[in-house]
Amino acid sequence: MLIYPSRSTVHPVSNEVPEHPCVSPVSNQVFERRLIEKYIAENGTDPMNGQPLSEEQLIDIKVSHPIRPKAPSSTSIPAILKALQDEWDAVMLHSFTLRQQLQTTRQELSHALYQHDAACRVIARLTKEVTAAREALATLKPQAGLVVAQAVASQPSAGGAGEPMEVSEQVGMIPEIIQKLQDKATVLTTERKKRGKTVPEELVRTEDLSKYRQVATHAGLHSASVPGILSLDLCPSDTNKVLTGGADKNVVVFDKKEEQIIATLKGHTKKVTSVIYHPSQSVVFSASPDSTIRVWSVTGGNCVQVVRAHEASVTGLSLHATGDYLLSSSEDQYWAFSDIQTGRVLTKVTDEAAGCALTCAQFHPDGLIFGTGTADSQIKIWDLKERTNVANFPGHIGPVTSIAFSENGYYLATGAQDSSVKLWDLRKLKNFKTITLDNNYEVKSLVFDQSGTYLAVGGTDIRVYICKQWSEVLNFTEHTGVVTGVAFGEHAQFLTSTGMDRSLKFYSL
Repeated sequence: MLIYPSRSTVHPVSNEVPEHPCVSPVSNQVFERRLIEKYIAENGTDPMNGQPLSEEQLIDIKVSHPIRPKAPSSTSIPAILKALQDEWDAVMLHSFTLRQQLQTTRQELSHALYQHDAACRVIARLTKEVTAAREALATLKPQAGLVVAQAVASQPSAGGAGEPMEVSEQVGMIPEIIQKLQDKATVLTTERKKRGKTVPEELVRTEDLSKYRQVATHAGLHSASVPGILSLDLCPSDTNKVLTGGADKNVVVFDKKEEQIIATLKGHTKKVTSVIYHPSQSVVFSASPDSTIRVWSVTGGNCVQVVRAHEASVTGLSLHATGDYLLSSSEDQYWAFSDIQTGRVLTKVTDEAAGCALTCAQFHPDGLIFGTGTADSQIKIWDLKERTNVANFPGHIGPVTSIAFSENGYYLATGAQDSSVKLWDLRKLKNFKTITLDNNYEVKSLVFDQSGTYLAVGGTDIRVYICKQWSEVLNFTEHTGVVTGVAFGEHAQFLTSTGMDRSLKFYSL
């Protein structure tokens, strides 16, 4: 029997709908089992008629969950309003609790975001420090792949009269030579410290330099059939003496004051790409893609020595401060250090790990270190005494075309086929300034004046910058071809340049 209780199915004693209803067969009344069992236990009779009744006689009624009627107190309007008010208060209290939790969550989120931002900044700083440390390690760690070339037996030349003996024997960096280099470096360093930061009084001031104009041009130094002057140098002791190397294979010495050619030196079998004027002797040096370095007597007008230090094009030439040794670089990936008196190669070194052609070379003013540029855009700094690569300066794109050390020994200027000039601090081993030139600007020549106050750039045109500010003070576009060489006269009293238009030009007030 299944009974669905209603409001009328209520307990006769408690007057409430029973949760576990059961029927008494004695009185046929519905009772709450819990209550009737308690009553039977106490009295043993049916509460309705007093007749005997036991728990076993009770019959359970199967019903669904009963619907409890509202308490009488909830049926009045005031009671309903109170109930609604209580529910509203409960909702408001719950809303307040949720707002508190939201505020706490926001504070926790803000704190977490701040910690995340701080962590990101710390990670960025550490990453930057790691990158800087790696770069420093890469530039400072001596290269393990340096090898010194084996000595080659000397072979006397059987050339004709007037042609000097050609020697390619390597005698090594003997202690006497190293001591000579060290002594010279000590003297130069002492002189530099004495000078300090003072600028020579005779040096042309910036405002006067900015007024320079072309005052002379000479186009007859080299052959017109193979036009182009490829290299330029001035005699350090007398800057009126100009030295040029041309595409016509000739070396020409020109007197600026007399405006005439002093000597035309012939002997190279290919174009002359590098020239140097000896500071104290009437001797000049030249290098060529014919793989030779020649030593010339200006007064005699003849070649007095041929140095065969390389097996490929000689790309760079630099004279040591002693005036007795030559540094050369070549496409054969070697740099060589040679004695100009004997013509012998003292040492030849390459970086096997790099395996790249050298494009230029330049001694530091003190002469104990020097720089080389490579075809893969690297600038390498070498220790001459140890013959080791002690620092690398990456950053350019394309072959390095020119490098120049400032007279104070602190700065290195480099140019490459990326239309830019980079300035490096040799004390901190880092690039502190990049001069970005016009698109497709070709940098062919870089030179500081003797005081280290001005930097000249030759290439697509000629530009002169004042050091430290690195601002442009001059710009010349008189050449109709690419400028291949640029040089300062004594105290920057004049500027000279050469170009592929076969002309030698002078600029001054």
